[in-house]
Amino acid sequence: MPAIAALPLTIAPEAPDDGPAIHRLTRDAFATAPHRSGTEAAIVDALRAADALTLSLVARESDALVGHVAFSPVAPESGGAGWYGLGPLSVRPDRQRSGIGTALVARGLALLRAAGAQGCVVLGEPAYYGRFGFTCDPLLTFPGVPPGYFQRVIFRGPAPTGAVAFHAAFGAG
Repeated sequence: MPAIAALPLTIAPEAPDDGPAIHRLTRDAFATAPHRSGTEAAIVDALRAADALTLSLVARESDALVGHVAFSPVAPESGGAGWYGLGPLSVRPDRQRSGIGTALVARGLALLRAAGAQGCVVLGEPAYYGRFGFTCDPLLTFPGVPPGYFQRVIFRGPAPTGAVAFHAAFGAG
C-alpha cells in the first residue's frame, strides 16, 4: 500500500450534523479490531441521544473526518464527581497508526483537565494509553476486564476506589 501524505489535521468539537459520519467512522474503525464488541458506534449514538457526551472531538484532514473520541461521565464506587471515561476512540482504517488517535486523546485530556475534571479512566491497551499517564490501579476496577487493561489518570484530588460504572449507553447494541 502506498504511503498517504499527511494533511493538516484539525481537532474540534463535533458539529451538530457530524453524527452519521461519526457512526460510519466508528463502525469502520472497529470492523477488524481484535477486542471489538461490535457496539462501539451504537454506544456513541446512545451517549449523544442521552446528552451524555461530555466531550466529543473530531479530527479532520481538509474536510474529511478521520478520527473521533468520546468522553462521558463515570461513577467510581467510592463516589466523587468529576471522573470521565475515554472511549470509544476511532480512527479511519487507512489513517490508523499515523498519530491521529494520539492527537485526539491528548487534546481531550487537556480539555478535561482545564475544565476541572478529577481524572479519567479507559479500557484499553496499556502500552498505548500509558503514554498519556494512564496506569492500572488494582483498587479501581471494571468487572470482567483482564488485569492491566482498565486504567486511570488522576488530574487532581485523591484516587477513586472500587468498581467504576459507565453510562447506561455502554449497554447499547
